Amino acid sequence: MSFSTLEKQEELKKKLEPVARFSLGVAKVAGGTILGLSMLVTTVVAGGVVGLALSFRNLPDVRILRSYVPTETSYIYDVKGRLLTSLHGEAHRKVVKLDDISPQLKQAVIAVEDSHFYQHDGIYPNSIARAFLVNWQQGGVSQGASTLTMQLVKNLFLSRERVFTRKLAEAVLAIRVEQIFTKDEILEMYLNNIYWGHNSYGVEIAAESYFNKSASELTLAEATMMAGLIQAPEQYSPFINYKETKERQAVVLKRMEELGWITAPEAEAAFKEPLLVAKPTAWQNSKAPYVTDLVIEQLNEIFGPEAVLKGGIRVQTTVDYNLQQMAQAVVQKEHKNLLNQGVDADQVALVAVDPRTHFVKAVVGGVDYNKSKFNRATQSRRQPGSSFKPFVYYTAFASGKYTPASLIEDREVKYRDGDNYYIPQNYGGKFLGQMNLTEALIQSRNIPAIELGQAVGLDKVIAATRAVGIKSPLEAVVSLPLGSMGVTPLEMAGAYATFASNGWHCEPTMILRVTDSSGKVLIDNTPQPKLVLNPWATATLTSELQKVIESGTGRKAKIDRQAAGKTGTTNSERDVWFVGYVPQLATAVWVGNDDYRPIGKGITGGDHAAPIWRAFMLEALKNEPVEEFTAPSAFSRPQP
Repeated sequence: MSFSTLEKQEELKKKLEPVARFSLGVAKVAGGTILGLSMLVTTVVAGGVVGLALSFRNLPDVRILRSYVPTETSYIYDVKGRLLTSLHGEAHRKVVKLDDISPQLKQAVIAVEDSHFYQHDGIYPNSIARAFLVNWQQGGVSQGASTLTMQLVKNLFLSRERVFTRKLAEAVLAIRVEQIFTKDEILEMYLNNIYWGHNSYGVEIAAESYFNKSASELTLAEATMMAGLIQAPEQYSPFINYKETKERQAVVLKRMEELGWITAPEAEAAFKEPLLVAKPTAWQNSKAPYVTDLVIEQLNEIFGPEAVLKGGIRVQTTVDYNLQQMAQAVVQKEHKNLLNQGVDADQVALVAVDPRTHFVKAVVGGVDYNKSKFNRATQSRRQPGSSFKPFVYYTAFASGKYTPASLIEDREVKYRDGDNYYIPQNYGGKFLGQMNLTEALIQSRNIPAIELGQAVGLDKVIAATRAVGIKSPLEAVVSLPLGSMGVTPLEMAGAYATFASNGWHCEPTMILRVTDSSGKVLIDNTPQPKLVLNPWATATLTSELQKVIESGTGRKAKIDRQAAGKTGTTNSERDVWFVGYVPQLATAVWVGNDDYRPIGKGITGGDHAAPIWRAFMLEALKNEPVEEFTAPSAFSRPQP
C-alpha cells in the first residue's frame, strides 16, 4: 500500500464519519433526558472501575515496580571490549534510560499506541467506550482500549487471556501505577519491557537486532517501522514480510502527521527511505566457546545460573580474542602436522598466561569444539612427565644447599614400595654416572630428579607446587618428580608463569571485571601479586631452563628471543608436553588421547609438543618487544 493510497482511505473515512455518528446518534427517552451513548458507556465503565477497585484487592502491589529489575541479557567481552557472546533466557533484553532512546521513536510509539499518554491518568475513557461498544456488539473481547500504562501492567502482572475481567484488572492497576510513577518513568519501563519480535525484548536489543545500532541513533524511518511492530511483531517483521512492514510504517507516519508532530514532507521522505534492516542477531553463538564456557561456569558458581542468564551482567574477560583465534588456528594446523607424521594423537590443548598479571590470555581445550566441548586445558588431569621436574629443581635451589654446579649420581637405584621395589629407569635405559644439576636437567635424566626429590623432601616439593597454584591431588610417592600425578595444562601454565615472574604469583583468572547493567562493580580481579617463591631460586631455575631450549631436549622450541621451558614425556607415551615462557607469556602445550591410549613409540615432548609451542609463541610475540630474564646475580642466594 502506497502512502498516497493511505491518504485516500483516510479521506474516505472522514467523509463517512457523519454517517457513523448519526447511526450511533442519541437515544431519546420519552419524557426523559437525551444521553449520548458514548457518555453512557463512559459513565458505566468509570463507575465500574471504581466499584471493582474494591473487589480487586488481590491484585499485585504496583509499588514493587520501584525495585523491579527486568530480566536482561548478560554479555561476555574479551580484554579489549570485543563481544564474545551474550547470555539470555527467553527475553533478550538490554535496559536503557529514556534519555538514551531516540525522540522519534518515543513520539512514534506514543502516536500509534496511545496518543493521549501524557493527558490521561492510566485509562482513556473515550477509547474504553468505543471498545466497550464493539465488544458488546460482538459478544466478546475483540477490540482493546489499552493505554501504554495498561499494556505495561498486562505484560508485567497479568495473563494474556482476552476477557473482560482482565481488562478491568488492567484498568485498576494502570490507575495505581499512574499514582506512583511519573509519565517518563512509565514510558521508560514500557519501552524496556515490550516484545519487538525475533526474541528481542526492550527497545535497545530491538534496535540492535533490526538496524545494528543503538536505540538513541534511530532515524524517523527506523523509529516508525519499529513502532509499527508493537501491535504484531512477527506479522509486521521486515524479515518476514517487508511489504506489510512498509504498510504498517505508513500508518504510524500518518498518525504522527495528524498529531502535528511531523510535517507531510517529513512523513513522505521517511516512507520512501529504504529500511536497511540487519540480519537478526538475537541468538548468537560464542566467538570463543572454550573461553565463554569456562567463564559461565565460574559465574554460575558465584552468582547462580538465574542471575547469569537474566541478570544483565557485563563480564570483561582477560582473554585477547585475536590471540585466542590464533591459538585455535595453530592447534588445528599443528594437529594436522602430527597426524601427517604418523602420531596417533586425537587431541591438543594449549593455555597461555601472562606472568605479569597471571591473566589467562588464550585457552584451547581441544582441536575442534564443535566435535567435542570437553575442555582438556582445564578439565583433564594428565601426567606431566618430565615437565614436572622444575618443581624439584626449584625446591633444591631454594633450600640453599644446591646450585646448578652441585653434583648428583645418575645410577641404578631401587626403592622399597610396600612388599615390592620401585626401580626407576632413564629414557633410553642408560646411566651416566656423576653429573652436575645443569647436565641432569638439560638432558632430563630421571634418576637424578628422583634422588634430588628424596634429598630435599617430597613434602617440600609439593609445598612449592601449591604455592604456584597447582591444586590437583599430589602424593609424596617416589615417582612424583617424574610427573606421575595428573595436573591440568592451566595449572602448569600458571605455575611456569610464576617462574617467569621470579616468584610473584596471582591466582590465574579469566575474569577481569564484572559489573551489573548500571555499571556497579561486582567482581574486580585487578592483580594483587604476592611473592611466593625465592627470587634467586626462580631466576636460577629460569637460567637452567633456558639451556634446555638452547642445547637440551627442548631445542625444537627455539624462538628469536630468550625463552625457558621443559619437555615432558610419560614412560607409557600417553602424554607429551612442552611448557615454557618468556617474561611476557607462559604457555603449556599437551598432546594425547582422551582414552589414554599410547600416542606412538618414540613420541616425545621435545619432538612433538615443543614445535607446537614454538609455532604459537612466534605468532603471539610478533608485536611484543624482546625482553630478557633477570639474572640470578640480581638476588641473594638463600642460606641453607
